[in-house]
Amino acid sequence: MPKPAADSAALGLGVDRTSPVPLYHQLALQLEAAIEQGRLAPGSLLGNELELAGRLGLSRPTVRQAIQSLVDKGLMVRRRGVGTQVVHSRIRRPLELSSLYDDLETAGRSPATRVLRNTVEPATPEVAAALGVEEGSDVHLVERVRYADDEPVALLRNHLPPRLLDLGTERLESTGLYRMMRASGITLHSARQSVGARAATAQEGELLAEPAGAPLLTMERTTFDDGGRAVEFGSHVYRASRYAFEFQLLVRP
Repeated sequence: MPKPAADSAALGLGVDRTSPVPLYHQLALQLEAAIEQGRLAPGSLLGNELELAGRLGLSRPTVRQAIQSLVDKGLMVRRRGVGTQVVHSRIRRPLELSSLYDDLETAGRSPATRVLRNTVEPATPEVAAALGVEEGSDVHLVERVRYADDEPVALLRNHLPPRLLDLGTERLESTGLYRMMRASGITLHSARQSVGARAATAQEGELLAEPAGAPLLTMERTTFDDGGRAVEFGSHVYRASRYAFEFQLLVRP
């Protein structure tokens, strides 16, 4: 059920007419910040466009453009007979050696998992090179859909050396893979990772509630234990409308 309409005055919204930043973009940035900071909680209704336009001294098309930009980002949705409603803030994940399951819990989201495949298959050349095994040798494949608050956010595909740990489907659906590794005595030490982007296939779109061709973030990661052994090769895709990677950049001395 939708929550009461947000009080636009309490959100401290305002625009600077001397700024070169377009007015609609100023408003959109402030609304996005309110969502990310929890001042506009999921389920909140934004309220009347005319009232918001009048209070800020903006035209209704300007307000509508600001709201539409957030709808396009997946942060808001227009519902017939209800109004404009906040959906969820985008999941922002720091680039560090952590699992999506743990990151979701840290962000106050409720993670859940659906296992699509849990099997042994021959290693492809790419998987064999990543894990340091012979091409065609047995490797364990785990493919899952990860949810946050009952909404799909990622399609996770992991290859692991055989007999590394117990990979029962019931356990995989109740916790994260890295937690299972740590519980089995595996000490994760480092990883080699690349991040990219591409369009969703029809199958990926169906699993992630996105149309075919929607933008996806991609991540490939090979994880090593404290002995230098490759223990996991992950190839994952994330909904760009719900997910972002965060980088901390430092100036080189």
